[in-house]
Amino acid sequence: MDLYCVMGNPVEHSRSPRIHARFAELCGQQMDYGRRLIPLGAFAEGIAAFRSEAAQRGDVARGCNITVPFKFEAAALAQHTSERALLAQAVNTLRFDADGGIHADNTDGIGLVNDIVRNAAVPLQGKALLLIGAGGAAAGVLGPLLDAGASRVVVANRTVDKAVELVRRHAAVALRHGASLEAWALDEVPGAFDVVVNATASSLSGDAVPVKASVLREGGLAVDMMYGPAAAGFMAWAQAHGAVPRDGLGMLVEQAAESFEIWRGVRPPSAQVLAEIRAELK
Repeated sequence: MDLYCVMGNPVEHSRSPRIHARFAELCGQQMDYGRRLIPLGAFAEGIAAFRSEAAQRGDVARGCNITVPFKFEAAALAQHTSERALLAQAVNTLRFDADGGIHADNTDGIGLVNDIVRNAAVPLQGKALLLIGAGGAAAGVLGPLLDAGASRVVVANRTVDKAVELVRRHAAVALRHGASLEAWALDEVPGAFDVVVNATASSLSGDAVPVKASVLREGGLAVDMMYGPAAAGFMAWAQAHGAVPRDGLGMLVEQAAESFEIWRGVRPPSAQVLAEIRAELK
């Protein structure tokens, strides 16, 4: 059996096993996908144990998804790293190749873009976009958002220096697409935006939305990268100020679809699975 898993700490809440099991069923792929709780400070050992235990059972470990807090550690294990993962400096997908090498990628950004463009039917070409936050979540999505054609992207963060550094790292991508890329403090963001993406942990901790409502354009899209109850506060705030709210469940499914294709060479029907997962959560 080909084995896959999601590794993190915590990891018991992850819906990835459900999503990938459904992908495999719909695509006729023989594989098994589980969860593995990895002790803090023991990520490399966790990868080695996963591969070793699979081999001892006569199975083959083929890859894994990485969630917090190991996305930065995962990059250090790879012999081959995708361009988007190098730019993000974080990894959420590992593929174990037949030659023993490890290929690293980051599918978070393309997952977000695909959810916005395909599932929410909001084109990003020529749009003004605000990215709230400058941590690992924001770093994982900024490059693909620029690649999708947003004409103006503002990164806003409580610590402006972090936003400035993230902007600096992506300056060449912005230049290649002719996009304006700016860094601002959270309370100083100028203008209103067609799309607002919350990549901070404010929803998870129940904090207030960290920017002014004036950043929302009437009828614009406001996306929280969290989903379920964690995203409720941000979505209510967006709706109350005339924006169209969206949670991060679509991003979760779409980034999983990208990982699945990297591993199996088959594109799963992500829109169908997203609809099924949403129905289950009602």
